[in-house]
Amino acid sequence: MKPPTSEPEPHLAPKSLRTRLIAVSAAAAVLATVAVTYTLHAAERTQPASATSEFALDPGHLYFRGTEGADAGRVARTMSTPLPGKSPRTTGGPSCERFYAAADTALCLQRRPGIPPKSYALVLDRQLREKRRIALTGIPNRARVSASGRMLSWTMFATGDSYAGSSFSTRTSILDTRTGYLIKNMEEIPLTLDGRRYHSPDVNYWGVTFARDDNRFYATVSTKGKTYLVRGDMKKWAARTLRTNVECPSLSPDNTRLAFKKRVRKSGANPWRLYVLDLRTLREHPLAETRGVDDQAAWLDDKTLAYALPGADGRKQDIWTTRADGEGKPHLLVRGGASPASVR
Repeated sequence: MKPPTSEPEPHLAPKSLRTRLIAVSAAAAVLATVAVTYTLHAAERTQPASATSEFALDPGHLYFRGTEGADAGRVARTMSTPLPGKSPRTTGGPSCERFYAAADTALCLQRRPGIPPKSYALVLDRQLREKRRIALTGIPNRARVSASGRMLSWTMFATGDSYAGSSFSTRTSILDTRTGYLIKNMEEIPLTLDGRRYHSPDVNYWGVTFARDDNRFYATVSTKGKTYLVRGDMKKWAARTLRTNVECPSLSPDNTRLAFKKRVRKSGANPWRLYVLDLRTLREHPLAETRGVDDQAAWLDDKTLAYALPGADGRKQDIWTTRADGEGKPHLLVRGGASPASVR
């Protein structure tokens, strides 16, 4: 038998050494916890607002931007044919200044604070998750997606923030999501006005709407104090004026009519009124909505239009509907909403 010894067994360390080892291990664990926590918080801060969504782009639903309450500034949805003014809504969508959706694609225009403020066009998938982000200059104003979801267009105010005056400038872009080709400013498109090729430094475009073939489109062009409806061709990359005093056109689902806002007063409050133009006869008629609508109306179906109007407090907006044939009377559809888009 071996005699007792004061030497520690090989697998044990002296007490002072064990104490130091425990302290070092504890410190390492704390540092690891701090590092993991910091990484998680950093990821949360850099995560885009549109990265997750509680709902998808489902047919039969109306999507819109909330303008009051907890969902103010965020995308919400309700049924396409809800009870007027009593629409149960699902909230929790991305934060957008302007929004539009069709098929499996959505377009969200964001404005972030800063000096100067930053704006972005976000291309979202069916789950409203970000697919592409494009940096923009100016204030978000109009957004449109073609029926197939392929073609996107947006308009930004480069200077000014209203069409009511003459001191504004716009920049309108078109994106082909299939090819990824981006037209940053469509002012470069060859324009034919009154049968002649037209050039002018004051040309502005806004309010694009696409036909079902993803090639033909309509838009507003302004020059020399007048506004015109233009018909454009993506393949030929050319545009031609059709008539005057047409702003923010919106093509019906059957592609036979255009809703638009027409200037009925030169100045003052509510200078516009909603009209519908028959593209076959080029005859127009006013809608039952007599209040001034400064919006690019959206078609809920071939018979009904939706648009935003200021609420009773003059700040938030509500979504109203009216018949496309000019009959009947307007109805309140969604309280506290704007940028309506019906997904079919």
